[in-house]
Amino acid sequence: MSDPNVDMSDGAADRGARTLLAHVASADAAVYRGLATAIDDFFLPESGRLDERSRVALARLIRALVETVEGEIRGHAVRQLAMQGATELADSLGQAAETLGALQASGLLRDRELMAELIAQVRQDLLASAMPVQAHDDPERPSLINRFVQHPDRVLAQGAMAVLIAESRRRSLPEEGPLAQTDLPAELHHKLVWWVAAALRLRVAQSRDLDPAGAAALDRVLADSAQRSLVAHDEGDRLEAAVMRLAVAIDARPEELAELMTEALGDRRVTLFAALLAHALGVDYAVARGIAFDTDSGQLWVALRALGLDRAAIARLGLALTEADPRRDIEAFADTLDTIMAVGVEDAREAMARLRLPADYRAALVALGSAV
Repeated sequence: MSDPNVDMSDGAADRGARTLLAHVASADAAVYRGLATAIDDFFLPESGRLDERSRVALARLIRALVETVEGEIRGHAVRQLAMQGATELADSLGQAAETLGALQASGLLRDRELMAELIAQVRQDLLASAMPVQAHDDPERPSLINRFVQHPDRVLAQGAMAVLIAESRRRSLPEEGPLAQTDLPAELHHKLVWWVAAALRLRVAQSRDLDPAGAAALDRVLADSAQRSLVAHDEGDRLEAAVMRLAVAIDARPEELAELMTEALGDRRVTLFAALLAHALGVDYAVARGIAFDTDSGQLWVALRALGLDRAAIARLGLALTEADPRRDIEAFADTLDTIMAVGVEDAREAMARLRLPADYRAALVALGSAV
């Protein structure tokens, strides 16, 4: 007969006590790190600081991405463990704490490439949402993207429809919970999947004592579930990939480019504007997107001159972007128009030539230059 005075939760209590003592032991280090972070944040220049809307949107996007991958891996792994008869292990995995906290604490989410992509996506979406819709002279005229959907050229029509589908998926970011898919480049999706799988393994190991057989079974199903997520991912479905395919299909002539870009911004399609810019300059989408967001170096204006755009076209595009981006000063832009137009087309093209080089090569040049 069992003794009613015996506390069956002694093991859990002991683990909790050890965790509490470990937290106390590391308290000084945590205070020091917190102060260092606050100091760094205070001295950040405004030009490098995310505004509050961007911070909120970025945090929401990161949480949604992690929850999306976590749901895929955890759900499949729990089913596999249950089918193998490892019900206790399946229950532990199903009840494991969320992995976002573990990934944040580890520093993995500070990955430069991942954060560059996510920050760019957030800025892209916020810029589009802040842009006023420009009414067409003819109210019966369909928007640019809808005209391409109705185009007799099948490649153009299918490309435009793919953009609409990708836009709909991107705009469906929920207030909380997972996404339909991560919509990340393949390399970044690959990183996130393995990080989440490892974080789930860590959470289960923290919640229970794993014997060698249980640890091996857990590792196998998590690795299999991660591979399953990788196989299912298709970066060709991404919005950025879809607009680039459409820009290539359009293959705008120089005399058409300014009007198409202006109309893309008038329709609040910043992604299409960036894709048209990328195709015309012969650079990657990410490069053109960065040019469109740049508010300090004047890259965008030099890029537009490299494409041979005249004063009126640059003024229209600059006005549309300046009205939607609080970091831009409309009076300062007006004052620099003369300077922009003084840049020769050939000089502008030479200045843009470096951006056609591979991104890894340019990054290495910057890293080596800053180290010398």
